[in-house]
Amino acid sequence: MRLPFLSRDPGYVLQPLAVRDSAALSQIHAEDFVRPWAAAEFESLLSQNTVFGFGATLPGTKRRELHGFVLARAVAGEAEILTIAVARAARRRGLGRKMMDAVLSRLHALRAEALFLEVDEANVAALGLYRKLGFREVGRRDGYYADRSGRRSAALVMRRDLR
Repeated sequence: MRLPFLSRDPGYVLQPLAVRDSAALSQIHAEDFVRPWAAAEFESLLSQNTVFGFGATLPGTKRRELHGFVLARAVAGEAEILTIAVARAARRRGLGRKMMDAVLSRLHALRAEALFLEVDEANVAALGLYRKLGFREVGRRDGYYADRSGRRSAALVMRRDLR
C-alpha cells in the first residue's frame, strides 16, 4: 500500500500542448539544453499536424503552469520524440515516465510501428527511463552534444518497436 503523503507524484495532469504554451516550453527547455529552442521554434512545430505533445500541470491552479512536457512527431507509421523536459523543481517524481506513457498510448491509437529518440549518452536518468520502457540503442552520433564547458558527448539513437 502506498501512502498518499509519501507519493512522489503530486497528481500531475497531462494535457495536450497548444501553440499558446510555446513560451513556457522554451523556458523549461532552457533549464537543461545548451542551445534551447526558442518559443518561435515551438510555435512552428506545434502548428504542424504531424506533431503532438503533452504538458504536465497540477490540478487546481488558476493559470496553466507547466512542470514538464514531451513533444513528438508521427508520420507514416513511425514516430520520434522531438524533445522532452521536466522543470528542475518537478524532477524525480515519475513525470518523465508519465509523459512517455501518454505518448506511447497516443501512438498505439495511431497504429504507429516504431518510436525513435536521441539521448545524450551522459544523461543517465533518461537512459534508465528509456531502457525501462523497452528502447534499445540502434545508432550513435559521436560528438553530437556539447555541455556548457564545451565537453562533447555522443547522441544515442534509440528505438522501441510498438507492435
